[in-house]
Amino acid sequence: MGTLCNDKTSFKYSKQELICNYFYEDGTVVKAKSEPAVFAEEVANQLGENKNVVEKHLQYAGKLYDYTADLFLHQAINKPANFFNLKTLKALTQISKLKLNKTMHEVNALTFNNPKTVQLFNRYATYNGSNPYKAPAILNVIPHLEHNLGAYMPENGMQDITEFVYRLAKDKGVEFLFNHKVEQVIVEGGKARGVVANGQKFISDVVVSDADINLVYGKLLEAQWSPKKLLSQEKSSSAYIFYWGIKKEFSELSMQNVLFSDNYSEEFKSLFGSDQPYHDPTVYIHISSKVCKSDAPEGCENWFVMINVPHNRSHLPVNYSAELKSNVIKKINRVLKTDIEPLIVCEEILDPFTIETTTSSYGGSLYGNSSNNKYAAFLRHSNYSNKIKGLYFCGGSVHPGGGIPLCLLSAKIATGMVIKKYRN
Repeated sequence: MGTLCNDKTSFKYSKQELICNYFYEDGTVVKAKSEPAVFAEEVANQLGENKNVVEKHLQYAGKLYDYTADLFLHQAINKPANFFNLKTLKALTQISKLKLNKTMHEVNALTFNNPKTVQLFNRYATYNGSNPYKAPAILNVIPHLEHNLGAYMPENGMQDITEFVYRLAKDKGVEFLFNHKVEQVIVEGGKARGVVANGQKFISDVVVSDADINLVYGKLLEAQWSPKKLLSQEKSSSAYIFYWGIKKEFSELSMQNVLFSDNYSEEFKSLFGSDQPYHDPTVYIHISSKVCKSDAPEGCENWFVMINVPHNRSHLPVNYSAELKSNVIKKINRVLKTDIEPLIVCEEILDPFTIETTTSSYGGSLYGNSSNNKYAAFLRHSNYSNKIKGLYFCGGSVHPGGGIPLCLLSAKIATGMVIKKYRN
């Protein structure tokens, strides 16, 4: 158990010994522990890989992080001054080790003997909504964060992060106005001057937006310059999520579980080459009540069942809901040897259309643009506008990327830039 705190706020979290259970169609199960040596032993026992090869791959992931983190994760990517320093020089001297001309899959396929192991490590591309058969090998850095650094769970679930940041901001004097829909970013003389929300003007020296950049340029800055090339890039995947109350406890499941598709390459072809989900999708099941017991009644579990699906190009309600649910239930029944449908006592659904309508993410894409390009890190929207002074950006559609850790880093980068420029 760890604690982050200041005078008025505290945030408790615990490191998870078991990160994820991986299930394959032939009955193989890999229990991925956080400790690298233990995880490597499990992969060796269940998948027949050389334990040393697995450990070396995790060490390689750690080196990728050392070479690139300061450059790509902790500073604005398109400020020229940020590249004339020792951090950049360090990265450039190691550029051959980054394997920029190979994809994640190519490196993983060359590293491991068992296709199941390749599939397990290819899965990390989905952490930012990308395709391992196209995404650059540098994304093999992600296992370092999960196994070398570890996975942590807030004491009361993920909402603890939001509540902690809110309390901290209030402690620093931030005033929040909820239920105020922002309708326009005010720009005068090439400078952001505030926003219009609920028909009321709010004047400020700086505007920081965490909204999807497609919304910002398409609706909030309609008369301003728009980065058309950047906005037209391939979008990340979206998700179809079932929130199920399950009237049973499954001892074979952990907090995080993955039921793999039997043909991963075909699943990704469908994910990024069509508007329909694959007929045999990989199913992710998160059960927070495994750790936070109060999240479900005794003897029950709360299932967050997520399937990666294409982003919604039509921006209309999806037409595959019934078929997808049927395929997901069949998958769960097959792999877990159960009959899940009678155990579902309540259900809520979130799909690409409702994701877009409730969060304004373009087509329901979860991470903005995909990373299916070796230059993806350089092609994400920056944390500031070089056309409109005083306008800054954070969130999943800008640098350094989507997902809670990267979104928080983007906020840190944007905030740091504002403080540096306006503190005096």
